[in-house]
Amino acid sequence: MKVTKIDVFMLDAGAQRKSRKPVCCRIYTDEGIYGDGEAGVAYGVGATGAFGCLEDLCHMIIGQNPFEVEKIWEMMFRETFWGLNGGAIFYAAMSAIDIALMDIKGKALGVPVYELIGGKQNDELRCYASQLQFGWTTEIGPYGKTEDYVKIVKHAMSEGYDAVKIDFVSYDRNAQPTTLKQTERFISPELYEMVEERMRAIREECGNVDIIVENHDRTNTISAIRIGELCDKYHCYAYEETTGPLNARLHKEIYDKVRTPKAEGERIFTRWGYVPFFEQHTVQLIQADACNCGGITETKKVCDMAHVYDCGVQIHVAGGPISTAASLQIETAIPNFSIHEHHFRSTQPAITVLGKYDYQPVNGKYKCPDLPGIGQELSEFAIKTALKKVTVED
Repeated sequence: MKVTKIDVFMLDAGAQRKSRKPVCCRIYTDEGIYGDGEAGVAYGVGATGAFGCLEDLCHMIIGQNPFEVEKIWEMMFRETFWGLNGGAIFYAAMSAIDIALMDIKGKALGVPVYELIGGKQNDELRCYASQLQFGWTTEIGPYGKTEDYVKIVKHAMSEGYDAVKIDFVSYDRNAQPTTLKQTERFISPELYEMVEERMRAIREECGNVDIIVENHDRTNTISAIRIGELCDKYHCYAYEETTGPLNARLHKEIYDKVRTPKAEGERIFTRWGYVPFFEQHTVQLIQADACNCGGITETKKVCDMAHVYDCGVQIHVAGGPISTAASLQIETAIPNFSIHEHHFRSTQPAITVLGKYDYQPVNGKYKCPDLPGIGQELSEFAIKTALKKVTVED
C-alpha cells in the first residue's frame, strides 16, 4: 500500500468562523482506503500557518507505506530540520498526518485504532462539561453574574454531567473580557472576590459536582497561587493551565503551595516537552492534545510516561470532530484515563456538522465508536464548504 494523494482543508466553522478554523487532511492510498487527520490549532492564531506546514509535510508522505507510522513520524521529526524542537504549528501538522495514517491502518485491518495501541481498557469515558463561561448546549453565554454561573452548572448537571470546567477569570461581572493586566501580577481584591463568589456559589448550590478551574495560562505565578488557594478551599477536582509552560520551575512554586491537582499540557508538545513537568512532579493530570502533541502515536507515549509518574490523563479536546474521535481512541486504550473534555463548542451545530457522525456523550459518558480506524471522518458538507483546499500528489 502506498500514499498517492493528500487533500488539505481549512474548514468553515460557520457561526464560529471568526474564532475557529479547523485544519484537516485526507490521505488517499492506491488501495482506495483513505484516512482523515486534524491539526490542533483550530482556534487562536495559527490556522493559516498550520495549513501551509501541513501542505509542506504532505510532499514527504507521497509514495510512503502508510502502515509504517513510526518511520514516517521519525522522518517528519528528524529530517525536516525544524521538526526537532519544533513548535505548535509544526507539531500540529505532524499530528494531522499521524492521525490520518492511523485511521488508514485501522480501516485496512478492520479494527478501531484503540485495538492497535493496546486494546480496550475503558468501556465508558466519564466526561466533564467544558468552558461553561461560554454557555452549554442550548444556553449561550458568556456570563458575568454569579447566579448565571450557578444556573449554567445546573443546566449541565441536568443533562447528566457530574463534572464541569470553568474559567473564572476571563469575564468580569458584566460579562466583558478581562485584560491580561487584570489577571497577571497582583490581582485586585475585586477580581479575587469575584472568583471566590462564583466558586462558593457553585459549591454551595450545586453540591458535590466536580469543578475544574481553568486559567488558560492568563495568570502568572503570584496570581495563580492566590486563585489556587480558592481551589483548595472549595475542594476543586483540578486546577488547569495555572501559568505559562515555558518555565517549568515556576510550576514547582505553585505545586508547593496549592494542594489541588494541577492539570497542564495543551501547549506542551511531544515527550520531550513533558520531561521537566514529570521530573519535578508539577503536573498530576496531563492534557496533551492529540492534534498538536504529535498525533495518536506520540500522545499514547506521553500517556504511558505519565503513568510512570502517577499522572492521570484528560486529553485536551477543543477542535473539530476528528480531534474528538482521535482522543476517544487513545482514552479507551490507556490505564490512567481520568476524564474526557467535552467542549462547549463540540455541542454546537457549527462544529458537529463537520463530521460524518455526531458523537455526543449520554448522561455525561462517552462510548468510543467501534468502527474501523478512528471511527469518524469529514462530512461531505465540510469538504464542500471548505474555506481553503490544496491537493498534494505526484
